[in-house]
Amino acid sequence: MKTLRTPDDRFVDLPGYPFAPNYVEVADQDPDHPGGTLRVHYLDEGPADGPVVLCLHGEPSWSYLYRKMIPALVNAGLRVIAPDLVGFGRSDKPTEQSDYSYARHVAWMQEAIIDHLDLRDATFFGQDWGGLVGLRLVAENPNRFARVVIGNTGLPTGEHSPSDAFLAWQKFSQTSPEFDIGFLIDSSTICQLSAAEVAAYDAPFPDDTFKAGARIFPSLVPTSPDDPAAAANKAAWAVFQQWDKPLICCFSDSDPITGGGDKPFLKLVPGAQGQPHVTVENAHHFFQEDAAPQLAQIVIDAVGAD
Repeated sequence: MKTLRTPDDRFVDLPGYPFAPNYVEVADQDPDHPGGTLRVHYLDEGPADGPVVLCLHGEPSWSYLYRKMIPALVNAGLRVIAPDLVGFGRSDKPTEQSDYSYARHVAWMQEAIIDHLDLRDATFFGQDWGGLVGLRLVAENPNRFARVVIGNTGLPTGEHSPSDAFLAWQKFSQTSPEFDIGFLIDSSTICQLSAAEVAAYDAPFPDDTFKAGARIFPSLVPTSPDDPAAAANKAAWAVFQQWDKPLICCFSDSDPITGGGDKPFLKLVPGAQGQPHVTVENAHHFFQEDAAPQLAQIVIDAVGAD
């Protein structure tokens, strides 16, 4: 598996992102060439003995997305783990779109975060693909998680037709000559990012050769029952249909991609009953940019409530 590694100097003096990097090597999951590894980056902020919050970003962002939430969570005494998915941020980037699969993303995060850090009694917070990957981690390691907080995400099994907005995004990611990641993030927020913040979202991707993971991610969302990930996601749903620990939904009010995505969780998950679910107002898809204080407080209250 051929990989690229973004030079460190791309991450110097990014606005609002003073965090020290942490790295772990994981198996690259390439069956044709056993023994290969990938370097995965993660943030580890706050007291080492504090309650753990695992924050997973989505597509095409990276852990920079959580820069506004991390200080509030840390100030509340929480330990925040925020990885960069393989292909994003400071993590290694396989160069071929075919190197990426839903199953591999789950396996990479399982080894890098769950196994390496030996997380226990953790709170999971996920948005976008962070939810698709993280909810699988929760379902496959239910004893390691105490609660779940999700927004603008889902756990698709391919049995329901995706929205026209998602299909358009999927087509754009594969066909557009330009894939301007900072612009895409800024276009999916209510607030307007500064030029320096837009550049920070572009930082992991010096040129298009670094964007294979970002390009393919929308196509990995299960959209038919025979999708390679459909069976594993159905198995995850079977776990959540028995999940009696807290699950809190905080979907935003202005996201055309995931609107209504909270309904299956509210209907099917026992632990979602009676929880303080929130509609996050004046927030678009990347609501960590639009509503960071509110989202951080939702997590803080959830941890403190139990």
